[in-house]
Parts: sequence; structure tokens; C-alpha cells
Amino acid sequence: MANRRASITDLAKTLGLSPSTISRALSDHDDVSEATKARVRQLAEELHYQPNQLAAALRRGRSNTLGVLVPHITGHFFPQVVHGIATEAAKLGFNVMICQSNEDTRQEHKNIDLLMNSQVEGILVSLANTTHDFGHFEAVRQQNIPLVFFDRVVEDFEGSNVSAVVLDDYQGAYQVVTHLIEQGCTRIAHFSGPLHLNIHKNRHQGYLDALSAHGLANDKDLEVFCEMNQKGGMQAMRQLLKLPQRPDAVFSSNDLAAVGALQVAKIHRLRVPQDLAIVGFSNEMFTSLTEPMLSSVDQRCEQMGKTAVQLLQKMLKSGPNRQGPPKPIVLKPKLLVRESSQRR
Repeated sequence: MANRRASITDLAKTLGLSPSTISRALSDHDDVSEATKARVRQLAEELHYQPNQLAAALRRGRSNTLGVLVPHITGHFFPQVVHGIATEAAKLGFNVMICQSNEDTRQEHKNIDLLMNSQVEGILVSLANTTHDFGHFEAVRQQNIPLVFFDRVVEDFEGSNVSAVVLDDYQGAYQVVTHLIEQGCTRIAHFSGPLHLNIHKNRHQGYLDALSAHGLANDKDLEVFCEMNQKGGMQAMRQLLKLPQRPDAVFSSNDLAAVGALQVAKIHRLRVPQDLAIVGFSNEMFTSLTEPMLSSVDQRCEQMGKTAVQLLQKMLKSGPNRQGPPKPIVLKPKLLVRESSQRR
């Protein structure tokens, strides 16, 4: 017993009582004598007995646990979203089980199975960037478990138990390009991740539409699809500097790649923002620590996490016979202009 957790059955065998008597004694029921309660409590303390809260919750028909699946818990964005989720969940009386896919579809699939087997009451998910097939979410939909996607979502995946919380990525990108044009930039490059992900697709479209709206041609040489990390940004910037006419601005779909561009610009003695204006996306914590400080789009990450939990709670309250899912919630982005793009 010393090598495993003591159970009600262990207490019952030791004291010669039934498990139901032990349970009632621990719950301070009136039909158990004070003497018996005292014996049970003393032994429970000696054996370091802890009640199985999950099993008790399941007996009541509720686990009070929400499952959360994110691509990773590095950087600033996802940890802040998870913080928002955990804060709001605690306020509503839920525990949180957190899994990460490490941007791997197979791991994402395993995590969904794990969360369902753990009897979570609802699942909040942001997709791995390698996910193209969404069959592993079908079981969640079929079992009518409330499913809320956030940030990276499955588009056209509908069901009475499916909804989403996203940022208006299109509008955020449109604001960035408009700002760069207002600063006098005319050759604006764009670093993008894979377009099968809604966030990159919408940011890319916002970039294209803003160019068009302001009478600037779309030069395909200025669109670079790269890994959305520092190394990817450095490689993309080196590629752009080989062009006969280099860009005078870079809009990156995330901050890490933007920092890569900033590093290469410094190596080539380009002044930022005078020679090359740079804007990222996500408002990572390091954006205010770079030299110059990096302009970026705030994704309201903590609010996204809180809103996702509130949406899921609404779905739980409506029950399995809900007529339809709550309407997806779209948060408004905020462009934070700093030194890396402020020319005027």
C-alpha cells in the first residue's frame, strides 16, 4: 500500500467496515456514529488517503474538467491564451487538462483521444500547422462534446456542438499594410506560413487587398512562404535582398520571422525603418525589447482564452438538444506602431 494510493477499499478492509460506510463517514453522514467517523478519519490521515475527485465527479455525471489542446506552450501567445482559459475556467468551477501537439498531426490525434477518454466536458483546440485531415475531430462532433476552436480553426467543420473564437486576421493585416503605405513604403514584402491555416490565409488576403486598394501592384517576388520562426525569417530576408530591387518594407505573419528579417537587415547595414520598415504579428513580449522596438498586431490572446471558455460554457448550458452552435466570435485586432515602422 505504501507504493500506491490508498483507496476506500483499503480503509474498509483495515477497519472491517463496508466501503459504503467508509464513504459516508468521510462525508460526515448522520447515519454513521461519531466514534466510527473518528476511526475512519484517523486511518485516512495515517494512510494519506486522498479522495478520487474525478471518479466522484463522474459518479455525479460531471467531470468538471475542460480539455485544452494547443500547438505548443512556448513564446507568448499560447501561454497567454492558456492563462486566459485557466483563469476563466477556475471562475466557472472547471479544472483544465492541457495537452500540446508540438505542431504534429499524429500527436494532435492522440491528444484528442486522451481528452475524450478522460471524460472532459468540452474541448478547446488550436490546430497544429501540419493538420490537413480533420477526421479525428469527427468523433468529438459525433459524441456531441462541445468543441471550440480558437486562433487556428477548422473552416467549414460544422455541427450543433462546434464553434470558434478567432481574431480578425484579415483586418489586422490590412491595417499593417495601410500603415506601411502611409509611411511611404511602396515595395512591401510579406512573409507567410502555410495557407491551409486560416490565420495565414486571412493575413495573406488582407495584405493583397490592402495593396490593391491603394493602387500598388502585387509583385509575387515579394511574397515569401517560409517557416514562421527566426531562422525562416532570416532565410526569407536573404532571399529578398537578392532581388534586383529590394523591398522597402516587410510585413511578417508572425513576430519571430520579423525578428529574423531585422537581424539580416542589421547585418547588411540597412537602417530600420528608414531603409526597411518591419512589422510583425502577435505582439510577443520581446517586440518591445528589440532594437528598434518592433511594430506588431496585438492578438488579444488572454481575452481569446477567456472568450473561448465562456462560449463553451454557453454550449454546455444549452445541453445536447441545442438547436445550433453559438455564432463564432471574432475579436478585433489592434496595430501597435513602434520604432521599426514609424517613419513619419
